[in-house]
Amino acid sequence: MKDNIKDLAAIVACILTAYFVANAATVEGVLLYGMPAILFCAGVSFVVHWIVAIPSLITSSEKYFDFTGMIATLLVVAVAIFAILSSGQQASIRSTIVAIFVSIWTLRLGTFLYIRIVKSGEDKRFREIKKSLPKFLMTWTLSALWVFLTTVNAVTIIVLNQQATLDLFFMAGSTLWILGFAFEAIADKQKKSFSELTENKDKFITQGLWSISRHPNYFGEVILWLGIAIVSLPLLSGWQFVTLVSPVFVYLLLTKISGLPFLEDKAEKKWGGDKDYLEYKNNTPILAPYFGKKQ
Repeated sequence: MKDNIKDLAAIVACILTAYFVANAATVEGVLLYGMPAILFCAGVSFVVHWIVAIPSLITSSEKYFDFTGMIATLLVVAVAIFAILSSGQQASIRSTIVAIFVSIWTLRLGTFLYIRIVKSGEDKRFREIKKSLPKFLMTWTLSALWVFLTTVNAVTIIVLNQQATLDLFFMAGSTLWILGFAFEAIADKQKKSFSELTENKDKFITQGLWSISRHPNYFGEVILWLGIAIVSLPLLSGWQFVTLVSPVFVYLLLTKISGLPFLEDKAEKKWGGDKDYLEYKNNTPILAPYFGKKQ
């Protein structure tokens, strides 16, 4: 009972967090059906997740969890573009490119994760979560918040729709985004190719980008959202700086909550007694290549 109350409280907290951040990011004069455009975007993320959650809860399936995140992200970006067009503005080059960046990122990652879960048959993170209906619903709601907090900085750039000439912040941020995206995509591809070889079954990868970081895909993820944040810096004002929570949220989520802690613990249980793994772990940074604490 106590756990159920905690899960329901977490759902309320997710909604209130999104509401606060959306209101802080509000761009004056850009409305959709009488609602601030960015708040509308937040609502879209939650509604999409809850719609898909209903059959998923009934069937106790997490198969479409990551795929739903992709769809929600695409719709949030589309709504942001629609909002500025509906206000009589023409989408700027900056807004268009940022929208393309986010769309490319979510299409690649969402498709990659969906194919992976179809092949594996399950997402092991959900084994315990599925046993509790409130916890399962809370997880879907948390994903809705994840989509919104991850994209809110980019969405704010889009809705601000700055028509001015592209500046050094845009160039530097875009370059960083491209580097981060390439790092993430290449790392995922390398690990997928490695794991598909029968001789590598139950082995850990130390090749390519994985030779310089234990989690190069996560490093790329952090870097690409940092790039978006840099693009936004000269555009934000007042409470809109709250949207810089995006790269911070991504970093904390991946390094403190559902990313590195889960994978590091899993690897330790599987290869903790393997001398080669211990040597790899002791000599390879956990995230940033050649930087960070070696564990």
